[in-house]
Amino acid sequence: MLPASTVSSAEASPAAPLNYFLHAAGPAATPTMYLGWVFAAISTLVALLIAGLLIGALLRKRPAAPAEDLHAEAGGMRWIYVGTGISSVVLLAMLVYLLVTLESVASPASYPQLTITVTSYDWWWKADYGGDPNPARNFSTANEIHIPVGEPVKIQLKSADVIHTFWVPQLAGKTETIPGQTNEQWIQADRAGIYRGQCSQFCGAQHAHMAFEVVAQDPAAFSAWRDAQGRAASVPTGDAAVAAGKHLFDERCAGCHAIRGSDANGQQAPDLTHLGSRRTLAAGMLANTPDHLLDWIQHAQQIKPDGLMPSIALSANEAAALSAYLATLQ
Repeated sequence: MLPASTVSSAEASPAAPLNYFLHAAGPAATPTMYLGWVFAAISTLVALLIAGLLIGALLRKRPAAPAEDLHAEAGGMRWIYVGTGISSVVLLAMLVYLLVTLESVASPASYPQLTITVTSYDWWWKADYGGDPNPARNFSTANEIHIPVGEPVKIQLKSADVIHTFWVPQLAGKTETIPGQTNEQWIQADRAGIYRGQCSQFCGAQHAHMAFEVVAQDPAAFSAWRDAQGRAASVPTGDAAVAAGKHLFDERCAGCHAIRGSDANGQQAPDLTHLGSRRTLAAGMLANTPDHLLDWIQHAQQIKPDGLMPSIALSANEAAALSAYLATLQ
């Protein structure tokens, strides 16, 4: 698990609701946060103004003159002219502000040195760290994206099945992942912390349970994490239970999951090489504990119906052996 020093206070807690989009934590999100506040204020002001005019009209006494005597010169059209003029100016100013904001977040101030390819699946996220001259630092992980604090990070977005949307409210706006197309986004965190992300494009039965986390660490901690993640899993020796668990994994799980350093090289499910280092399971649904892990393996279809992960029946001895092996994947 992550040392406490790598994360910030509860302000960036992954347990916090997604209304944290009201509080930005990076330069890609701050301008749009201000834009949202300004547009919300203008919309509120317009709603109050219209409500006030409506109340005034309802309370105003009818004129004594017959209706046919009410003509344009009575002053009614002046309200329309003034209202149309003010509305046009305000809407034009909002459009200009919107375009300026979009331009300000279109690209980072400096070229990103780190590129992460994120591929969306029904219903989880694969993160590929590549491009490093040292092949040992190129690897895949799932549902947990680590980035260095204070540095822009380029995110290449792909989809393996349907349209999803990548969204980390405190770090950036939404960008769709579309099958057969690669979209791009950049994120940057100004402070260490754990930032909740979510698919925000309806994509199927478990759309609401397709979350991920962005873990922002100081550069030294991030480099150490990347070095550790790049290492292959250790080969279990000497422990009969662990050996039995590995054999069971190879028989029932290796067709979908990969573990670097072993014969498991499945491509359709998360890479489990360093499963124990992750905070959550099942795309944010469960805390990563031994009990939750076994519960997920044995009851995946009850926990996440219609997911591609099947529920796997295990005897008590098989569960103990598989748990012992998976515990070695740190």
